[in-house]
Amino acid sequence: MFTRHKHGFGIHSPFVYDFITGVLRNREYVEEFNPIEELRKELLRSGESITFSEFGSGSRSRRLHSPRRKIVDIVRYSSIPGKYGRLLYRLIRFFNPNIIVELGTSLGISTLYLANANPSSEVYTIEGCPESARIAVDNFNRMNAKNIHLKIGRFDKVFPSLLEDLPGVDLIFFHGDHREESTMQYFNEALLFKHNGTIFVFDDIHLSKGMEKAWNRIKHNHEVTVTIDLFRFGLVFFRKELRKQDFIIRF
Repeated sequence: MFTRHKHGFGIHSPFVYDFITGVLRNREYVEEFNPIEELRKELLRSGESITFSEFGSGSRSRRLHSPRRKIVDIVRYSSIPGKYGRLLYRLIRFFNPNIIVELGTSLGISTLYLANANPSSEVYTIEGCPESARIAVDNFNRMNAKNIHLKIGRFDKVFPSLLEDLPGVDLIFFHGDHREESTMQYFNEALLFKHNGTIFVFDDIHLSKGMEKAWNRIKHNHEVTVTIDLFRFGLVFFRKELRKQDFIIRF
């Protein structure tokens, strides 16, 4: 079933309605956001450039298609905006996942939102570029984020081995590779390790025709029950007690 809603009114699924009221319509600004956004501002003032090793695809800017990249451009065009960082934070606070995996660290802004929402959780994040990872680690140390574990390497190598090593996974944030077949590969690998309460969050689901095709394939997977399309993020739930529905909600 496909349902389109602007603000969530008229939704008859208690699960989705609770998510809308508890997460999407909760616009409270908490103090934990301030250090992360101050870090973003500092990075935007940086004059540093790094040598970038990229194994994914789908950048929003042509400035991110050269091997030498400015920190300021990576922050502007690769890091998630504050609005979506705060959404990740509220998502963690609402569902309280213990083991979180992030595919694509970049400079660590999204990782900090994931980690700060629940300091007792464990956040495993994967980054393919050693120079980006170096800066991310510096940022984690400055923010005293002790629940972040960063893995460096190609996603197709590190991701499946990490999943094998974990006792389970409660939430996965996919945002480091924006190609259709790669997205489907990581989705299918992650399916082997999900449980009834696991949540998948996909970034940039409408970035390209390929990503839209991937999102459509994910929605129709027989193990998926509820999907929520927020225009940038796509949320996937596997709860067997829910009937299959697809929602589009403007966020």
